[in-house]
Order: sequence, then C-alpha cells, then structure tokens
Amino acid sequence: MKLIVDSGSTKADWIAIDEEGKVLFTTQTLGLNPEILNGDEIIERLNDRFDILQNKKTTTHLFFYGAGCGTDRMKLMLSQLFQGYFPNAIIVVEEDTYAAVYATSQKGEKAIVSILGTGSNCSYFDGHILHQKVQSLGYIVMDDCSGNVFGKELIRKYYFNKMPKELAEVFEKEYNVDPDFIKSKLYKESNPNAYLATFAKFLIQNKEHEFCKKIIFKGMKSFVKNYIKQFDNCKEVPVHFVGSIAFYLKDELAVVFEKYELQLGNVLRRPIDGLIAYHASNI
Repeated sequence: MKLIVDSGSTKADWIAIDEEGKVLFTTQTLGLNPEILNGDEIIERLNDRFDILQNKKTTTHLFFYGAGCGTDRMKLMLSQLFQGYFPNAIIVVEEDTYAAVYATSQKGEKAIVSILGTGSNCSYFDGHILHQKVQSLGYIVMDDCSGNVFGKELIRKYYFNKMPKELAEVFEKEYNVDPDFIKSKLYKESNPNAYLATFAKFLIQNKEHEFCKKIIFKGMKSFVKNYIKQFDNCKEVPVHFVGSIAFYLKDELAVVFEKYELQLGNVLRRPIDGLIAYHASNI
C-alpha cells in the first residue's frame, strides 16, 4: 500500500492506493509542518487517525509533500521520523511545491508553479528539475499574498481603526477580537500562521467591497513582483497555482495577470487528486 500526503500548515490530505492505483482510503490530519511542530506533536497527529495508525506496518511507500520541507535539515528530520513510524516503507519527503508541480503540469512541461494557501511560494519547473529564486524565511517576514499575511493585514486594519465601520461590525461578530485571545493564539498555541489564515475567509467573502479589493490586489501585485518576476521567462510559460487563496480568488488573479501580461495556467484548490493520477501512472 502506498500513502500519498499533501501537507500544508493547516491540514494534511492523505490518500492510500494499492498496487493497481485503486484508492483504498482517504483521510485528513492537522498540518505537519516541521518548521512549526516538533516530532512528538507530529506523531500525536498521526496517531489521531485510525486509518493511518492501523496501517503503520502495511505501508510500503510514503510520498510526503509538505510545507516546511524546503531544506535538507527538515527533510531529514521528517524522513527519520516517518521511517520509525512506518518501519516497512520506503520514505520520500519533498517540499509541497513538487505536489503542486505534479498536480498541475503536464509531463515535461516548463512552467512556473505557485502555492497560495496558508503560506505561499513560487518555483520554476524546467520539465525535470525545480528551481527557486526566493528562499523562504517563513510566515513572519515573507509569504506574500498568503492566507496568513491577509489575516495579519485584516487584524492590523481592525485595531488601527482603518477598517470601514460596516465591515468592522461584521468582523466582530464572526471573530473573537479580544486582544488576550488573539495574543494567546499567536504566542502560546501551535500553528499561529494557520490561525492568522482563518481571517482570510472574511476577505474572500467580502471581496467585492472596495476595502477588501485593495488588500487583495496589493497582495497579488506584491506576489507577482517579488516572486513570479524573479524568473526571466515568466511571460513565456504558464503560471500554475494551487491553494485555497488562489482558487477562491481566481478571477482577481486573472485581472492581475492580464495587467502584467502573464499566462494564468491551472488553478487547483488542493493538489491531492492530481497526485493520485501521477503516482498511479508511475507505479
């Protein structure tokens, strides 16, 4: 049995397939970002799902694509952790961008592939190898146009009294805006970036409001300038996206791409379905 995992900071999608590529089961855990969680926390999240727990010894391969796996140190940490958990499995750990590449691109296709979800990143795939121009320093200083950055911006606007009154009233009803509650979520609990990203739902729901439009387009323009335009051939190849921010703001992306003369390619909410087809064809 092969396990395919697409893990962000918020959640991780798991799919098991047999030797013929047939789906055996699907499940979901909380996100397994090794930059944020320690080994015990990751194991606890695995043990929380019975389908995973009961198949520890029957798993022959684990293909894990995850946020926070962009460095050799994090890949090694997770590989060793998973090898102990799945003792009979061949372990492959790659950064989440590879999941996006395999899910959105045709075999051998040259493309820029981006992730816009809880976090964000952007890479160039030459048909064989992934190339990055921007080394991520994490959600605190980077992640342009991501859910956590949008969430941070909304909270700041609200507390600086820069949010229109009609929106602020709705914001207060939908979220706990008590300062102590917010600080506890940010500084005392795990996955503060995922917590910040929960506020992005408000931005999407009110995307037609001029206040929200400005935040959205500012974030997208920043992502284009700081990430996509790092690649000299950005106007010559399609730019694919995965992630909830890209998926629910696809129309806005199209507007920004037209302005910068870029080719908007495939936009998927989550890459896991594409990964099934990729790994089934490579059994």
